[in-house]
Amino acid sequence: MPHPAHAHRPHAYRLPRHPDLPLPGGPAPELRLLRTAYRRQRRVATLTALGYFTSFLLLSAFAPTFMNGSAHGGLSTGLLIGLCQLPVTGLALLLYEITARRRVDPLAHRLRRRGRDTTGGTPR
Repeated sequence: MPHPAHAHRPHAYRLPRHPDLPLPGGPAPELRLLRTAYRRQRRVATLTALGYFTSFLLLSAFAPTFMNGSAHGGLSTGLLIGLCQLPVTGLALLLYEITARRRVDPLAHRLRRRGRDTTGGTPR
């Protein structure tokens, strides 16, 4: 039996629906595809940058001999790996941009075009 305080409002935790949102049966398949592509895009870029940084931290903590070793031209391995953090972050941004252009943007443009066609005008 529902709690008496929630008897008149079974979905009190939900925000009110906007009239332009899809029906409550679930998001349209294209929206699900867009969300999945965007989620994958964020994960790849984030895990690339954070994974590299975490590896650097773990090596610094648990392999100090390796990190203090000489790498090239008098630079320590740790310093060289640390200096590579900037290009790796740039690579993560580049991956983000590439996946956006290849996977996310076409889906978003298709949905925007479909929305424009069904409303008969320009999207808001």
